[in-house]
Amino acid sequence: MRRTALGRSSDLTAIVECENGPFFVKAVRNRPGGRRDSLIRERQIDAALVHISPPLLWDVEAEDWLVLGYEAIDGRSADFAPNSLDLPLVVDTIAQIGRVPLPGFARDWTETRWDRFASDSSEAELFRGDSLLHTDINPDNMLVEGRRAWAVDWAWPTVGAGFIDPALLVVQLLAAGHAPASAEKWATRLPAWRRAASGAINAFAGATLRMYRAAADRKPDEDWLKAMVEACRAWTEHRGVTAE
Repeated sequence: MRRTALGRSSDLTAIVECENGPFFVKAVRNRPGGRRDSLIRERQIDAALVHISPPLLWDVEAEDWLVLGYEAIDGRSADFAPNSLDLPLVVDTIAQIGRVPLPGFARDWTETRWDRFASDSSEAELFRGDSLLHTDINPDNMLVEGRRAWAVDWAWPTVGAGFIDPALLVVQLLAAGHAPASAEKWATRLPAWRRAASGAINAFAGATLRMYRAAADRKPDEDWLKAMVEACRAWTEHRGVTAE
C-alpha cells in the first residue's frame, strides 16, 4: 500500500497493489459526521459519472470503516498555468459535468455553502439551480492521463446554478497566474457560463471573496488561502464588484 499525499477529506487515501488491483482507496472511520456523509454521497454519485471520473469498482462498509475502491488512474495534477496544454482538457471535463443528468436521489443536495457570504437572501437565490456540481475544481482534482482529464475527489457534490463550477475554474485560473480577462475567456467555452446572468456571476464572485477572506482570517498561516483571497480580489475588481 502506498499512501497518497492528497485527499484531506478522508482518513486514508492510498494506492493498493494486490492480485486484482491496483486500486485507489478512500476510507473514513464509520462514525456519524461530515466525513462519513461525504463518502456516502461520493459512493452514490459514482454511477452518474461515466467517462468523467474513474469508476468505483467496489465498496465495503464495516463496523469501524467505510472504504471505496476506485480504478487507479496513472495521471498527474492538471497544469492550470497560462498557455498550458491541459486547459482545453480541463474545460472539456467541466463541460461534461455540466451535461450530467441530475439523478433523482440528488435533488435535495442543494448547494448552500455560499449563502451566508452573499449580500442578502436574494443574492443567495441566484446560486440555486438544477445542475450537478463538483464544487471543488482545482488542479489536484483534475487528473490528466494522456490526452484526457478525469474529475476526481467528488467529496461533496451538490445541486445548484450551472455557472458555479465554471466560476470556480475562473478563481483557480487566476490563482495560477491568469489575468481576469484570460480566465473568463476560458469560462466562456462552457455553456452554463454563457447562459448565466452577469449579476449572478457578480454575486457569486463577491460571496467567494468573502468566503475565502473568512477562511484566511481563521487560518492566517495557510498561504494557499491568502492566494485564493488575492485571486478573488482580482476577479471582483475586474468585474466592478464591491465585497466589503
